[in-house]
Amino acid sequence: MAGNRARWGTISREQVIAAATEVVRAGGYEAMTIRSLAAGLGVAPMSLYRHVRDKDDILDEVVDRLFERAWRPSASEDDWEEWITQAADQLRGFLVTQPAALHVYLRHPVVSSAAISRMDAMMDVLRHALPGEDAARRAYASIHTYTVGFAALASSRSGWTPPADDAGGLAAQLAAYTTPEQFLDGLRSLIWGIGQHDQIAGSPPARRA
Repeated sequence: MAGNRARWGTISREQVIAAATEVVRAGGYEAMTIRSLAAGLGVAPMSLYRHVRDKDDILDEVVDRLFERAWRPSASEDDWEEWITQAADQLRGFLVTQPAALHVYLRHPVVSSAAISRMDAMMDVLRHALPGEDAARRAYASIHTYTVGFAALASSRSGWTPPADDAGGLAAQLAAYTTPEQFLDGLRSLIWGIGQHDQIAGSPPARRA
């Protein structure tokens, strides 16, 4: 009703993002629209366009804010393999448990504040562990694409159950390829291979002070 609407100009981008964050946390990002957000804020839908471009603009910022608190490893950077493993696994977990985040990461390269902060931190660790900038960039690209791809496959199969006619349990065995444990097995193999390849192809990894 018009009598319940907020006064013109009384909402801000911060209020829009805060409202959207609550929707995303509740798992309702797919049903979220500009109209539904406006209704919750007590304004006309066109009022939101003074502060945001569209739903994707909103989701980009919501995901960035949620991710900023979710990615930092607890391992020491001196143990580069464990630090990188934790950083990648935390991204995987974030993408699998936050469908809005997976939507954003699959839609376009993410260059938000939190994503860049994470990338810079990972690159710094990799530069100290591997021989040269090119080696660090290749390693980051391999680990990042493996992580996002794994999360996408795992998410797409969430809730799947083997069919009754799964002879020999083959489908169930294949489904196990998307478990968190399998992710870590594959990631550790990838990181080991990166270390072996770059130690052979270049100079020995630099030691951290």
